[in-house]
Amino acid sequence: MNLNENENLNVNSLNDQEREKTITSADLSRADTRSLVFHLLYAVESFEYENSLDAIVDSYNRGFNLDIKVTDEVFTIAQQVVDNRDSLDELIKPLLINWRFDRIGVATKLILRFALWEMREQDTPTIVVMNEFVELAKCFAEKDAHKFVNGILDKAVEQMPELKKN
Repeated sequence: MNLNENENLNVNSLNDQEREKTITSADLSRADTRSLVFHLLYAVESFEYENSLDAIVDSYNRGFNLDIKVTDEVFTIAQQVVDNRDSLDELIKPLLINWRFDRIGVATKLILRFALWEMREQDTPTIVVMNEFVELAKCFAEKDAHKFVNGILDKAVEQMPELKKN
């Protein structure tokens, strides 16, 4: 089952068994994992970091038939991005030309944080990270934000060679 927002899922056409199925981390593709992490980051941001990620995941589990545990990759990635948001923001700020950090839309900012975290912390090839996060921006960020995200990530790789992985 794809969690990607640009696919229409007609809940009424699902049979009762499909509707009741609980989705675990193991059921998710890599793109679905990124999408769910983004949604968790957005929820934490929306609550201005006053609600714990644990509480938000519990709410998602109950509301969307998910079974995400604190030991699952989805949770640990989201928690690491939340914990490192200030240092990730400091990586973003010098990459902005003629743009103030506080003017970046929430979704775009979260996508940039998450992308830079993945470039720094995972062994995923840079081009894959860039493509995946441009796609996230197309789905969830402001109009044309995907172009901005692509430019910032490209500049990040150019200025921070340690982020480049084949």
